[in-house]
Amino acid sequence: MGRRANDGPHLAVDTIIELPGSRIVLIARRNEPHGWAIPGGFVDYGESVETAAVREALEETGLEVTLTELLYVYSDPSRDPRQHTVTPVFVGRAEGEPQAGDDAARAITVDESTLPAPLAFDHARVLKDYFEFKRTGRRPPPHATDL
Repeated sequence: MGRRANDGPHLAVDTIIELPGSRIVLIARRNEPHGWAIPGGFVDYGESVETAAVREALEETGLEVTLTELLYVYSDPSRDPRQHTVTPVFVGRAEGEPQAGDDAARAITVDESTLPAPLAFDHARVLKDYFEFKRTGRRPPPHATDL
């Protein structure tokens, strides 16, 4: 079975936005697949992943984010039910309260003990990796599905 160039994978980016008080920002997706998600979206042609991460965070939450870390690059072909998507996940910090915009129906702040359900895509795995990273300082090892 041949693969065409326009079949993907597609490049997206997500940013775990840290706010004071050990809170992070999640959005309720306006579009399919519905659920709670880390703010993010697709990288535009000619745009760096870092620029896309800051742009998508601003569009979806109204927050100006400063990127501080690259957590991991998630590439499991089944992570997005719409298509094969590769996503670098950044960590960033911001001040203020999020306001939903663009593809976000709502924006909330949570901590590890108050995560809502359902989480979209593979974001339960991503957030598990993030909270482990915050506790230990160790980034996720390569996942078997990504090898």
